[in-house]
Amino acid sequence: MTMIDESGRRIGRYRWFICGLIFAATVINYIDRQMIGVLKPTLQREFGWTEITYGDIVFWFQAAYALGFLVFGRLMDRLGTRVGYALAMAIWTVAHIAHSAARSAASFMAVRFLLGVGESGNFPAGLKAVADWFPKRERTLAIGVFNAGSNIGAILTPILVPAITLAFGWRMAFIFTGSFSLIWLPVWWIYYRVPERHHRVGAAELAYIRSDAVLPMPAIPWRRLLKFREAWAFAIGKFLIDPVWWMFLFWLPDFLARRHGLDLATFGPPLIAVYLMSDIGSVAGGWFSSHLMKRGSSVNRSRKLAMLVCAICALPVMFAGTVDRLWLAVLIVGLATAAHQGFSATFFSLPSDVFPREAVGSVVGIGGAVGAVGGMVMAKYAGWVLDSIGTYTPIFIVAGSAYLIALLVVHVLSPRLAPVKIT
Repeated sequence: MTMIDESGRRIGRYRWFICGLIFAATVINYIDRQMIGVLKPTLQREFGWTEITYGDIVFWFQAAYALGFLVFGRLMDRLGTRVGYALAMAIWTVAHIAHSAARSAASFMAVRFLLGVGESGNFPAGLKAVADWFPKRERTLAIGVFNAGSNIGAILTPILVPAITLAFGWRMAFIFTGSFSLIWLPVWWIYYRVPERHHRVGAAELAYIRSDAVLPMPAIPWRRLLKFREAWAFAIGKFLIDPVWWMFLFWLPDFLARRHGLDLATFGPPLIAVYLMSDIGSVAGGWFSSHLMKRGSSVNRSRKLAMLVCAICALPVMFAGTVDRLWLAVLIVGLATAAHQGFSATFFSLPSDVFPREAVGSVVGIGGAVGAVGGMVMAKYAGWVLDSIGTYTPIFIVAGSAYLIALLVVHVLSPRLAPVKIT
């Protein structure tokens, strides 16, 4: 539907093309990171990894992701999104293709570490671009759309990777999927600019993008940002919810193999179903919050109500490990992953809701780093549980309860989600 501003001018939609580029990058990002989970049974048989060893491989990816999030969050504010995003993808592409040369657990840890450094730039860059290109009323929808790329990547991975692996081997799978980034990089470099400098953005669309009143500010040091409870609300929330998503990405194929007897040739359809549901949840979660705001609800009520609905939908996953019927388990897990993506689409908008644009990348970087630390804890916990207890039920109990706790933390630390005042 064509949008018209108050002066009768047609508002362009180039901002959605930019959102599409971020969506495509996120698809590639998730194909590259999820492949280790899809190939886990294959690699475990070839190299003789224990659950603890696999957990350590995931751990080092998460450690690099935590460090990289801090670096890239700051770089996005200093270098700008165009340069920062291109740099991040270049690093993770080299690391991803390098998996094809890995020969031991130690070499896998090394390339996963480098992959974590590069991939950590995706969300700080994407969120920074959304803050630059979208007014507050459209941000959660835009975040939901580009965040849905993670689900598309998760859907494509069990389609592409088993087929390539069975035909040409797992090493060629890393080389083939690594080539996708080489298409995206020149497109991004040619077509991305900030709205004020883009010749495809008309006056009406620029005015719409900048319709929220903002005051220009210099870069804000981390030590100042950490004085605000709102920054801690985002960081602690990420610590609680991010490990759940990492667990699904890196352990769900193993859960289907261990609990329901599936393998590389058969777990594709269940994984596709789970991440299709996630895709719906991502867009629906972003839409719901934006819809409430357009109907007159406050930012505080809209964001928290949307997150509450998602948190309730995640609760049934606590029982997924005890279900004997495959597709009922898939439905329960899919509902949880959809709830996570809907929660995240709304949660990701909080930094741009309460902090000035100049601080968004840094706040997101801090939160992402803390979330990755949570992922490191989950990697160790999951490896220990599976080696010592042999069941996913304790892991799923943690996963189901994380979102209500995260929402409670956000509400206690930021009861009104009021914009912070930084002088």
